Amino acid sequence: MSFDVDIGHTSASGVRERNEDFAAAVRAGAQEPGRGLIAAVADGVSAGGLGREAAQTTVTSLVQDFHAAPATWETTVVLDRLIGAQNAWLADHNRRRSGPGGDRASGLTTLTALALQGHTWTLAHVGDTRAWLLRGGELQQLTQDHAIDHPDFRSQLTRAVGLDLAVRADYLQGELQTGDIFMLTTDGVHGVLRPEQIRALLATAPAQRASEAVVKAALEAGSQDNVTALVMQVLGLEPVRLQDTLLQARQLPVPPRMRPGDTLDGWSITALVADTGVHRLYQARDPASRELVAIKTLHESRASDREEQAMLAHEAWLGLQVTDSGAPGFVRVRQVKAPSAFYTVFDWHSGHTLEQLLAEEARRFAIPEVVQGGLAVCRALGRLHRIGVIHRDIKPGNLHLGEDGQWRVLDLGVAVSGREPASTRTLHAGTPSYMNPEQWEGAEGRPADAGSDLFALGVTLYQWLTGRLPYGEIEPWQTARFRRDPVAPSRLRPEVPIWLDHVVMKAIARDARQRFETAEEFALALERGASRPLNAPQATPLVRRDPAWAWKVTCVISLIFNLMLVIWLLFLPR
Repeated sequence: MSFDVDIGHTSASGVRERNEDFAAAVRAGAQEPGRGLIAAVADGVSAGGLGREAAQTTVTSLVQDFHAAPATWETTVVLDRLIGAQNAWLADHNRRRSGPGGDRASGLTTLTALALQGHTWTLAHVGDTRAWLLRGGELQQLTQDHAIDHPDFRSQLTRAVGLDLAVRADYLQGELQTGDIFMLTTDGVHGVLRPEQIRALLATAPAQRASEAVVKAALEAGSQDNVTALVMQVLGLEPVRLQDTLLQARQLPVPPRMRPGDTLDGWSITALVADTGVHRLYQARDPASRELVAIKTLHESRASDREEQAMLAHEAWLGLQVTDSGAPGFVRVRQVKAPSAFYTVFDWHSGHTLEQLLAEEARRFAIPEVVQGGLAVCRALGRLHRIGVIHRDIKPGNLHLGEDGQWRVLDLGVAVSGREPASTRTLHAGTPSYMNPEQWEGAEGRPADAGSDLFALGVTLYQWLTGRLPYGEIEPWQTARFRRDPVAPSRLRPEVPIWLDHVVMKAIARDARQRFETAEEFALALERGASRPLNAPQATPLVRRDPAWAWKVTCVISLIFNLMLVIWLLFLPR
C-alpha cells in the first residue's frame, strides 16, 4: 500500500476584521519516496498588526524547506533547525522595527507542525495552537499550551516564534497507523469547542467536510477569534523506514524472558531456541494462521544499550527491504502492528544450517548438490549487492537448507547498507577463517566490500567440498595467515571436476585481482561449468604471499657472508 492522506483545510476570520491564522500542507514529490508530508498551522499575535506576516512566513518557510533537508537527518533535527532559523529571522526583524520611543511593531506567532513519514508521526509545537489525534474512536490532545492559565491573561503566551532570540519547541513522536485522523487547530476552535464535540465532528468524512464542520461549529459556538482547522486522514502508509524501527527500539521495552506457553502480542511461545547473552531467539506460533515463526529480542541486560537497539533495528529494517519483493534466498521478516515491546518476527523454516550438516559424519554432499547450493547463495548475494548491502559474515553457520529444499542466507546483524549505526560500521565483523586477506592488511585493515562476501563464499565452497578450510583455521592474532596457496579441492577429493577446481581457486585467490569481481560473474562460472571452463588461476608469487621475503633472503645471505668472513679471519691461515 502506498502513502495516501486525505487533507482538508478551512479557515475563517470570524468576528475579526483580519484573518491572522495561516495553515499549509505539502507532500513530497514523486521523486522523493519516503519523505511523506509536512503540515503546519500558525496563529499570528496581533501585536503591532504584523501577526499575519509572522504566521504566513513561519508556515511557508517550514513547509517549503522541510523536504529540501538531507534524507539522512532525523525529523526532529530538521524541524528544530527550520524553526530555529525562522525564529532568529523574525526576532531580528522585530528588533529592527522597534520605534525610537520604544514602541514595537512586532510580529509573533504560535506554531504547530506535523510530519507524517513512513510509519511515524512527528510533532513540533510552540504556543497555544493544538494538535489532535483521533484513533479507534478515541480523541487525544497531543500538545500542551504555552500560555498563562488565568482567565484575565488567557492570550499571554509564554512561548512564541519571534518572541526571543532563541525558541524552545516541544517535540513528540509516535507510531502512524492507517485510519488515523489528525487535526491542527487555532485557539478560535478549541477555545469554544469541547473535546467530545471535536471527536464527533472529526469522524465526518472526507477530510474537507470535517474541517468545514469544525469551523462552522466553532463560529456557531460564539468564537471571538479567527478559526482554522487542518484535517488529515491517513488512508495508506509508506513502507517502513529505518527511522520508524529505531523509534520503536527507543520507545518500547524489551520483552522479559519467556517460557513455552507464554504469549507476546498474541504470539504463543513454543520454545527458546538460543540465548547468547545479547539476543534471545524463540520459536512461536502465529495466532491467526497457526504457522511457526521465529522471534528475536534483546536480552534484558541490554535493554538500555542504544547501540544494540540500533543494530537490531537496522537488522529488522534491512530484512524488510531485502524480502519485501518476495525474492528467494532470505528469511522473510514480518511486520508487527502495534507491538507492545521491541522484537523482530521472522518466518520459521525447519531444516539445518550447512555447519550442522557438515558436522554429520554420515552426510557428504554430492558435487551437483554443492554446485546448486553455491549457485543459490551466489544469486542471493547478488541481490544484496545490487541494493548496496554487504553481508560481512558468510560462512556455513549462516547458510540454511530448509525442508523445502531452499538455501537461505541468515543473519543480517552485522551487514552494512549505508544506513547502519556507526557501531556496526566500525565493527571488524566476520569470522577470521572466512575473511579476505585485505581485511588483515595494515593496522586497521581494509573495510569489507562485496568482494569480501564472494571470498567468504569461496572459502565456504572449499569447505563444502573437502571438509577443510583452504588456509586453515585462522585466529585474529595470527600474523602468518596467507603464506601459501591452498591445495586444489580435487587433490583432497578426486571426484571434484577440474572446472570446479578452477572456480573455487579463483574465488579464494590470495591476490584480489585474480578473484571474481561480482556475484553475477561468480554465478555465471558455476552455471557454465564444464561447457566453458575457466583457465587455471596462476600461483601467487612468493613476494606477494610474503612481502618480507626479499628482506629475509637478503638477511640470510648477509648472515652467511658475515659468518664466512669471521671463519676466514679467525681460523684460516693468512
